[in-house]
Amino acid sequence: MKEHRVGIIMNGVTGRMGMNQHLMRSIVEIIRQGGVQMSSGERIVPDPLLVGRSEEKLKKLSERSGVMNWTTDLDSVLEDPAYQVYFDAQSTGLRAAAISRAVAHGKHIYCEKPLTTSVEEALQLFRICEEKGVKHGVVQDKLWLPGLVKLKRLIDRGFFGKILAVRGEFGYWVFEGHTPEPQRPSWNYRKEEDGGIIMDMLCHWRYVLDNLFGRVRGVCCVGATHIPERVDESGDTYRCTAEDAAYAIFELDGGIVAQFNSSWATRVRRDDLLTIQVDGSKGSAVAGLRTCRIQAYEDTPRPVWNPDVPGEIDFYEDWKEVYEDEEFENAFRAQWELFLKHVVTGDPFPWDLMEGAKGVQLAEKGLESWQKRRWVTVPELTF
Repeated sequence: MKEHRVGIIMNGVTGRMGMNQHLMRSIVEIIRQGGVQMSSGERIVPDPLLVGRSEEKLKKLSERSGVMNWTTDLDSVLEDPAYQVYFDAQSTGLRAAAISRAVAHGKHIYCEKPLTTSVEEALQLFRICEEKGVKHGVVQDKLWLPGLVKLKRLIDRGFFGKILAVRGEFGYWVFEGHTPEPQRPSWNYRKEEDGGIIMDMLCHWRYVLDNLFGRVRGVCCVGATHIPERVDESGDTYRCTAEDAAYAIFELDGGIVAQFNSSWATRVRRDDLLTIQVDGSKGSAVAGLRTCRIQAYEDTPRPVWNPDVPGEIDFYEDWKEVYEDEEFENAFRAQWELFLKHVVTGDPFPWDLMEGAKGVQLAEKGLESWQKRRWVTVPELTF
């Protein structure tokens, strides 16, 4: 069986997201299964090289992952033709410069979101990739979550009839750092280090809304810093300069209204850390990370408002779970496999840096809406 080796420079994988989702649960698992199976019967086998700033962290990660090749010298490996792909999971502010250097060396680009901190810079990265003729993509992992895959299939089958509205609830309580330890790094809450939930999560909501429901036309958003003080990794108390919650309404094509609450200062009493409810003329659905439940028109209860007596309806009862007879891969791994096929065979990969720029655009418009306290139009993005 013919194998196609793809060398991947993986920069920033000593961090939480890069290590867990991209290296351990995606690339290492693909290697363990023998590569990505192609329709021709051939296989694509990734050959990763770890890049970071800390030798100690890289050594530990090499031992844990079984990936022997690592370096703290990015420039030296950018010059190595054995590595065709550059992957970036660094903090957002470092991404543009590193990608630009990789493109100059002819590397294909795959990177985490947000692509950059400004739409102008994101479009510039798209331009240089197109001019150089390299393949490029941005992580849009939530499109491969089992719950959202099931939701998309319901849409494609016409289950909802006319879609009326979408409501998303995302978040959980991130501990301040006294006791217990926080689940997220401190830079998330420092604006000067590109933190803030609007730039983080509105990039996600852009591709979810665009791909499932309709293009985003306008946004009204309010942010908040509910927890003003936290404790960092060194045990020092610091003032939070970035918002930890965002409350946004979006206008979509077709008159659909979507609203998403995103918060690191909320306690969960719902089916999952992310739930998306879709209401249509013929039925509704609630999707979580893995599950999806539906209520058709004929199963919809008929409540009558009377707060003076206990309710007789169990509003959870008349929902049916959507089952699919298949195993779903890790969402990050699923997109990695598609990108590797794109690099080797040229298979379509629509989630390019322009799509990443659209996410940054919506985050910028959300911040503008918050600052100006008004609705903001989201125009077509061109370069």
